[in-house]
Amino acid sequence: MKIDASKPLEYSTEENSNKIFGFWVFLGAEIPLFATLFTVYFVMVNRFADGPSGPELFEIGPVLAETFLLLTSSFTIGLAVHAMRLGHKKAMMIFMGITLLMGLGFIGIEIDEFFTYVHEGATLQTSGFLSSLFVLLGTHGAHVSFGFLWGVGIMIQLWRRGITPATANKTFIFSLFWHFLDVVWIFIFSFVYLKGLM
Repeated sequence: MKIDASKPLEYSTEENSNKIFGFWVFLGAEIPLFATLFTVYFVMVNRFADGPSGPELFEIGPVLAETFLLLTSSFTIGLAVHAMRLGHKKAMMIFMGITLLMGLGFIGIEIDEFFTYVHEGATLQTSGFLSSLFVLLGTHGAHVSFGFLWGVGIMIQLWRRGITPATANKTFIFSLFWHFLDVVWIFIFSFVYLKGLM
């Protein structure tokens, strides 16, 4: 394995560069998935049947908390990557840990939100609007949950092996995934919640 010291550690081998390129391709494939879910939601947004509508259901407080947690975690994962490039393992681990804790907080609020909806009689079977809402939010939430577990796995490897070309590559790819989820959330926040409250 030939290491190119002129490049950042996560790009320092040909294999690492190929993995990053491959992950960009994967994220490109995720775009049609979420585009489809958004399209279905926009088609079904006014089909309430006997269930509640967005303005009757949505509460801005929990949504703002979710937004704050996820967008701030995007900043902290960026700090983790910066610390990694400087070779500061402790700072990197701290920022990774903060990122994952905020992701866990996001998941907790979303689960509570789902329980609240169901308690109010808003379920997957109630209407087209609610089924499309649950599938869109649930898919994003599942990605965040997977990201949390993935991040924990990377932190364990960092703790055991330190900052190496392999762990740097995994951390950087994880950061791309986390930033992607933040971008998707901005669309959810803007076009589902804010638009739905109008």
